[in-house]
Amino acid sequence: LQLEESGGGLVQPGGSLRLSCVASGLTADDYSLDDYAIGWFRQAPGKEREGVSCLNSRADSSYYADSVKGRFTISRNNAEKTVYLQMNSLKPEDTAVYYCGGGIDYTSVQRLCTMHTITMDYWGKGTLVNVSS
Repeated sequence: LQLEESGGGLVQPGGSLRLSCVASGLTADDYSLDDYAIGWFRQAPGKEREGVSCLNSRADSSYYADSVKGRFTISRNNAEKTVYLQMNSLKPEDTAVYYCGGGIDYTSVQRLCTMHTITMDYWGKGTLVNVSS
């Protein structure tokens, strides 16, 4: 499974961005994208990577970090092999490199997101989000 992020950039505080994560590389012998939980993670300078939002394989259970609840929305379109993160009311503290991660859906979406160092097997290269005036 290969993941590629896009949509990052420079935005003023209070603005919005939509990140996209496109999945590729799955063959008929592999799990399908429907078997994977997909999430968004971010790493700010000098900080550890943290789980921002994750969605289970059936898209019926989601997790959001407290810092983004009410502002960010995750969604997925398995037919298009794409996962989105709509980010509204952006704050300077949202500035970070945002990564898309994927892992087999075998536990709660909260554990998948918060224990990402052991639950997420596939990562994109990241896209930079810079919230600044």
